[in-house]
Amino acid sequence: MKKDRHYIGLDIGTSKVCAIICEAAEEGEKLEIIGIGSAESKGLKKGSIINLESTVEAIKRTVEEAELMAGISAEAAYVGIAGGHIKGFNSRGVITVSHKHREITEDDVGRVIEAAKSVAIPEDREILHLVPQQFIVDDQNGIFDPVGMRGSRLEVRVHIVTGAITSIQNVVTSVNRAGIEVLDTVLVQLAESETLLSEDEKELGVGLVDIGGGTTDLAIFRHGSICHTAVLPFGGDHFTNDIAVGLRTPIPEGEKIKVRYGCAMKSLIDEVDTIEVPTVGGRNPKLLSRQVLCEIIQPRAEEIFTLVSHEIEKAGYEDILNAGLVLTGGSSLLEGIADVAEQVFDLPIRIGSPSGVGGLVDVINSPKYSTAVGLVLYGFYNRGGKEIGKHGGIKFLGNMASKVKNIFAEIIPR
Repeated sequence: MKKDRHYIGLDIGTSKVCAIICEAAEEGEKLEIIGIGSAESKGLKKGSIINLESTVEAIKRTVEEAELMAGISAEAAYVGIAGGHIKGFNSRGVITVSHKHREITEDDVGRVIEAAKSVAIPEDREILHLVPQQFIVDDQNGIFDPVGMRGSRLEVRVHIVTGAITSIQNVVTSVNRAGIEVLDTVLVQLAESETLLSEDEKELGVGLVDIGGGTTDLAIFRHGSICHTAVLPFGGDHFTNDIAVGLRTPIPEGEKIKVRYGCAMKSLIDEVDTIEVPTVGGRNPKLLSRQVLCEIIQPRAEEIFTLVSHEIEKAGYEDILNAGLVLTGGSSLLEGIADVAEQVFDLPIRIGSPSGVGGLVDVINSPKYSTAVGLVLYGFYNRGGKEIGKHGGIKFLGNMASKVKNIFAEIIPR
């Protein structure tokens, strides 16, 4: 594999493992999808690995499928990190400019970033991302590159994402055992933002809600940068379990019924619509109204969105979501899910699908591929950027990347 031309994104989710292989065009400004692979995942619970061997096998099957389609051998990948162990918080660093003429240098920028990093983090956790939001010189804020400016006081505001060391190591180990090198571990919400959110949305204020198999992941962006992350312990599996219990059908059949007939808004269902439901114990299938299925799904959807709404309010960002919310993840494919979200949030809602790549776009035009596509875009956009930490402590996002990543390339040791 030509590492300078091929980018691989590996999404290890609770319900599925997905891999995307992209090739950079000759001019180097566009990625073309040349390989796609996916496999059922049974080795994770709420985003964390509980069965290493099962996860390794799922990764192998997924990568082999993508390799076969792409016609290349995958050696290294950008890997998504998610799960209930993820924690995000905002921090700030302040220093006095040391130059005798009060001119801000790259060394000052490095020192203020280090000051922002100097927060108490438990020994069992490590920094996944440190994303600069803005610099402030004296009383002037909204600055992306302060080098060369004059001032006596330099401040930076950053968003720091941490994860449990053991959970991250288990993901890295499973990928390595599958024969793939981990180029970088990337927070799922950051990866998805590269392919799902426009720069205008990030600037105005937008929320990204990923309803995954075991968790619902939230990220809030404003002024072009991420400002809040959270993980809620509810996801698509809860819909499936509710259906299995409510309709008295095996869990695998409940998943099939959810995917084929699921709807989150009862008013969208015709009263005469019926579904055939397999039963347990070898009994004959039963015929039920589809509205009965919706009466099981809708309350769970309302509950999940209500919990997301409470998280946004608790963080104090309910009034800044001028661009609304973008939904993604497998459960965002449920009919009527956007309608339920609109009722709960009273905000503009849209379902996000991957963009920003070429090639097999018709195949990946679904929210379930958002993370994998976002991972390859993240690697592509941040190529050459300097990172620190065991798995990369400083990461750059969106327009901030082009403006400040070169600043750190010389001043932060690898």
